[in-house]
Amino acid sequence: MLSRSSGLRCPAGLALSGARGYKERGRGGGGRFCNSGRLEEEIWVRVLVTGANGKVGKATVKALMARGHEVRATDLHRGVFERPEEGAPEYIQANLTDAGDAYAVSRDMEVIVHPAAIPEPTHNPPHVVFHNNLMSTFNMIEAAIRLGAGRFVNISSETVPGFFFAEREFLSDYVPIDEEHPIRPQDPYALSKYFGELLMDAAIRRSDIRCISIRPTWVQHEGNYERNLGPHIRDESLPSPSFWSYIDLYDLADALCLAAESDLEGHEVFYITSPDNIGSRDLVQMVKQHHGDKVEIRTLARPDASGTSFAKAERMLGYSPTRSWRDYLDDEGRLKPGLG
Repeated sequence: MLSRSSGLRCPAGLALSGARGYKERGRGGGGRFCNSGRLEEEIWVRVLVTGANGKVGKATVKALMARGHEVRATDLHRGVFERPEEGAPEYIQANLTDAGDAYAVSRDMEVIVHPAAIPEPTHNPPHVVFHNNLMSTFNMIEAAIRLGAGRFVNISSETVPGFFFAEREFLSDYVPIDEEHPIRPQDPYALSKYFGELLMDAAIRRSDIRCISIRPTWVQHEGNYERNLGPHIRDESLPSPSFWSYIDLYDLADALCLAAESDLEGHEVFYITSPDNIGSRDLVQMVKQHHGDKVEIRTLARPDASGTSFAKAERMLGYSPTRSWRDYLDDEGRLKPGLG
């Protein structure tokens, strides 16, 4: 865990108690960020969050601030030229495909959390997706190294193995999908995210920076659970390339806090997902129903397990998701009253 006082790391024991102890302190004042107990002052860090106006970036800013970190936010949108709201983070408008902008927003930052990206390949020309995602990540990791940041949290994607937007369709080799699955991307989005992970590998070879790449599954929150997951809950015949995996936005934000505070060496890749699948159905039966014997079924943590494993993140980051689609939707996939 990075320490403001040292600029490097806290002792291992302090890192352990900081990361886990905050979760034990429970809900506190973070609203839906229920794992948002504040850290001790000596382990607060200065964190830059890119894509801060997006779904993941906005939630991550709030979660980090709830834990007591000093946050700078950046995105493409122009800031509001008024008195800032009380408690609002510093905000700087920047186009991260421009190296000068990337360096400017990264100055004096100890940790960089990088969600900024075009989030899928179907609404922009392929070259735009690839260029935006790859060059912004290249510029940000380059700035982080040259300006002395100690940790880089790269938001990658569950699509990296390649079977989500493939032109020549194929299935996962096995479920639950994990970090050891072969990588065979075809589309510009998955390629850009995979190349982003390779940039992290290169970064640790040429510097002392520590990197974590997070591969979230399908991100859901109170504003899109019903729209996205409702049809699957009502109709088990609907296919899913991720084998009905999803992740709650606020569990993901908690995971990104753990990654930002982590003291792990080198570059590690982690899937972040919810423990159950969409609909909480028997995963073995669902895979057999949709794919017969084409997909190997490995050991599952529970009958209604996600099609993606978070075992590595649980083991190495202390990630422990607390939310389910059932907190938001009824058995018909409709949003529960008061959550809209």
